[in-house]
Amino acid sequence: MAELDGRVIAIAGAGGGLGPVVARRLADAGATLALTDVDTGRLDTLVEELALADDRLDVRAVDLLDEEEAKRWAAELEQRFGRTDCLLHLVGGWRGGEPIESAPLADYEWLHDLLVRTVQHASRAFYEALRESPHGRFVCVSSSQAQAPSGTNASYASAKAAAEAWTLALADAFREAGSAATANVLVVNAILTPQMREANPDKPYRTFTSAEDMADAIAFICSDSAQKMNGKRLALHP
Repeated sequence: MAELDGRVIAIAGAGGGLGPVVARRLADAGATLALTDVDTGRLDTLVEELALADDRLDVRAVDLLDEEEAKRWAAELEQRFGRTDCLLHLVGGWRGGEPIESAPLADYEWLHDLLVRTVQHASRAFYEALRESPHGRFVCVSSSQAQAPSGTNASYASAKAAAEAWTLALADAFREAGSAATANVLVVNAILTPQMREANPDKPYRTFTSAEDMADAIAFICSDSAQKMNGKRLALHP
C-alpha cells in the first residue's frame, strides 16, 4: 500500500507554483485530492497533468475570502467523500521591498487578506472534519521572515507571523479537544519551482527550498509517521 492510500487531502492554492508539485507527490502516494484555486485555468491544466480517476479527484474554484464559500467547500467534500483528512494551505503571494517608513499600508491589507484571512476561513470551515479524522492534518506554508523580519518586508513578515500564530493556536485547539489532529507550519526562505529552475538552470538558488523537497515534507506530515508532531515549525531553509 502507498503511504497515503485512502486519505482525502484538500489543497487550497493548488494551481500556484508549489501546488502542482505537492498534488503530484500526494497522488503518487495514493491520496484522494480535493483541489481548489481562484484560477480555473490553472486547475484545468493540473487536472490534465494528474490524470486521476474521478473517484480520487474533486476540483472546484473557491474564494477563501468568502467564509460561507469556504464552508460550502468543506460541506460538499464531506458529502462526496464522507470526510476530509488533511487541509493544506498553499495560498501565497508577496508585496514588499520598501522601507518601513514609506511602504504603503495598503500592502498589508492585501497581504492580510491573502495570507491570514484565507487561513482563518479555511481552518474554521474544516475544523470539525479534521478534529474528527484519525489522520487530521492542517499544514500552513510560511516564511523565515515571520521570525526574523527585515525592515523592507514588514507587512509581509507581519502577515506571515499572524498566519503562523493562528496555525499554532489551531494546534492547541486540537490538543485541548483530545483530537488526534495536528496543525503545523512549514517554513522556507523562498520556493524554487520547476518553472524557475527551467528558466535559469545554472542559477544556484542557495537560499531557496525546492518544491519537490517541500512536497516530500508535506507528505511526511500527512503520514502516520508524523502523528505526534503538533504545533511545530518545520524549518526547510539554511
